[in-house]
Amino acid sequence: MLVSVKTCNYFFLYFAAELTRRSSLKPNSSTRMTSSHSDCHYCLQSLRGRKYALKEENAYCVRCYDSLFANPCEECKQPIECDSKDLAYKGRHWHERCFKCTKCSRSLVEKPFAAKDELLLCTECYSNEYSSKCFHCQKTIMPGSRKMEFKGTSWHESCFVCQYCQQPLGTKPLITKDNENYCVPCFEKQFAHHCYSCKKVITSGGVAYHDQPWHKECFVCSGCKTQLSGQRFVSKDEYPYCVDCFSKFYAKKCAACKKPITALGGAKFVSFEERQWHEECFNCARCSVSLVGQGFLTKQDAVLCHECGSL
Repeated sequence: MLVSVKTCNYFFLYFAAELTRRSSLKPNSSTRMTSSHSDCHYCLQSLRGRKYALKEENAYCVRCYDSLFANPCEECKQPIECDSKDLAYKGRHWHERCFKCTKCSRSLVEKPFAAKDELLLCTECYSNEYSSKCFHCQKTIMPGSRKMEFKGTSWHESCFVCQYCQQPLGTKPLITKDNENYCVPCFEKQFAHHCYSCKKVITSGGVAYHDQPWHKECFVCSGCKTQLSGQRFVSKDEYPYCVDCFSKFYAKKCAACKKPITALGGAKFVSFEERQWHEECFNCARCSVSLVGQGFLTKQDAVLCHECGSL
């Protein structure tokens, strides 16, 4: 049986370098003002005594910077002004106060989160809504943990164990019996039959003969060694034989047609003294009328009906 292993991942938020610069306004003063920063690069108004922000080494007043460069918040649709932190994920932006779980509204700032259909969810809500449930314990398989998949079901790695020895099965070969999983050694020890012929474990299929289990490939004709599984055979002294070998070595020959009498399929035969006949061959030697269930006479090696025998 094949078992697959998957790991569910969280996404983690990082601040872009630009955001650090944007969220820190520069208080202006005449002692630190340079000629390139003395006026707003856009509106050209003086920046002396006013806060400003830098963008590509150019200084902007707060109003111009926000109107030109502020990103709209994904949640509230308002611009994220330069005196606020801009949280970014995959090209989308949020105010720090707006960066929260879509379902429970708890803040996701500096916490792991998952994205589903462009919705941001905390780990707990994501797990409750979308994570698989363990087939064994029915508890959520948390993102970030290993998930075992087997026959369309999901399992915690710690729950996917051999029913007998309780050791983890992982991706090792296993055998299922009555909806329980077993490692191969435990299954063989507890349940497997051993072939009557080769004494090895029968892991699948097999045939029964005289209440003994056999591998299909081991159940062969005692004469020619042809496999007998699914074939007609005859038992002699508790040994199986194919029809040809049994007929060759043991079957009586019909006194009329000289062919072997195997009695396969419930076929009937007639026995008289040391001779046998197929039922359909037990006929009057002269008129060919059937003698089955009738009186008959013998003349030398011939069997005759009363009428022919009285002539």
